[in-house]
Amino acid sequence: MSDRALPPVPERDLKNVSSDTRAVSTRPRKHIGIETTPLVPPICHASTYRIEKIDDFLDVITEGGQIYSRLGNFTTEAVECAINALEEGAGSLVFGSGMAAISTVFICHLNSGDHVIYQNPMYSNTVTLLYNFKEKYGIELTAIPAGCNIEEYQKHVKPNTKMLIGETPCNPSMMILNLEEFGKLGQKLGILTVVDSTFGSCYLQQPIKHGVDLSVHSCTKYIGGHSDLIAGCVSTRTVEQWKKLKKWQTNLGGILSPHDASLLLRGVKTLPIRMERHSLNAMKIAKYLEKHPKVESVFYPGLPSHPHHEIAKKQMKSFGGMIRCDVKGSEQEAKTVAESLKLIQLAVSLGGVESIVEQPYLMTHGRYLFTEEEQRESNILPNALRLSIGLEDADDIIQDFKQALEKITV
Repeated sequence: MSDRALPPVPERDLKNVSSDTRAVSTRPRKHIGIETTPLVPPICHASTYRIEKIDDFLDVITEGGQIYSRLGNFTTEAVECAINALEEGAGSLVFGSGMAAISTVFICHLNSGDHVIYQNPMYSNTVTLLYNFKEKYGIELTAIPAGCNIEEYQKHVKPNTKMLIGETPCNPSMMILNLEEFGKLGQKLGILTVVDSTFGSCYLQQPIKHGVDLSVHSCTKYIGGHSDLIAGCVSTRTVEQWKKLKKWQTNLGGILSPHDASLLLRGVKTLPIRMERHSLNAMKIAKYLEKHPKVESVFYPGLPSHPHHEIAKKQMKSFGGMIRCDVKGSEQEAKTVAESLKLIQLAVSLGGVESIVEQPYLMTHGRYLFTEEEQRESNILPNALRLSIGLEDADDIIQDFKQALEKITV
């Protein structure tokens, strides 16, 4: 047997200890034969890491490294690096969910009496969380219409304004935020800017490149892309912002598990190819729906009819897989179409390989979260459907819409 074919041996001699101790204490020698690197970062389940000297503890705490997986883990850091490479930021952090990401941003940066300006509508749970901060901590809130001019943000700024929040494309209205103007406004005023970029993904658009401070994603959606994990991420414009957020992530304990981080990293690797197909499919389907006699209106950034089409062309590589389709009629007609689709799944969430439909007025932005007045203020229409177009053959999806739309009489 050659030296290169030697079997693994323990790191240290365990001959003089019992079998009980051997079962717990045996570890392989660090390098056996030729040292190689796994092509895919391994899933590191370790909760804690051995150090050689006590002084190493403070060195890791202050300079970085692995010591306890709530503070950092090999697998989570691998996916953070991959996401940040796409975001082109100073650093990224991954969390156990999109809401863990955005709630950590709020806890990190908001104090009692601060003022927040946010667009309306946007992701419903983010709005609900803001309401909770208002009630519990006295945060002041001002809502402005999604898709409005940036001057609307500036018009409502107060001395205590701490944060400007935007979302693009907007959930579920599909309005577009001008990222360049938004980033410039925040830096001019010295106010933190936060953008939820979930609908676009970090492949199609990079808010930080336009001067936005924090880019937030629900990685459950496009970045993961397979409807099999829950995760979130935040990328920052500066290292100082990353350090501040990292401290709060460590204290709050919202870090992503290494197993889900491994799934998420797999999703990042196929994101460019998937987003191109999502975009191609969605464009074809949006054009079909826009011409259908039983469809009142279609909002898709890739259509010239979209009010922010020119802005989207400047800041997105392509236009993604999300479509808002307003069926002719009212709540019942939209409900009939959604429930009549065969190939397209009736479900919440979005961004997976399969096509999904939901009715925001009755589901994600429904009265279980908002009053009827709040729904009117958000312009959540009863006849609107939110479509997440997947990777199926676009012609098959079109045929599914064709048969479903035949079920309504308007």
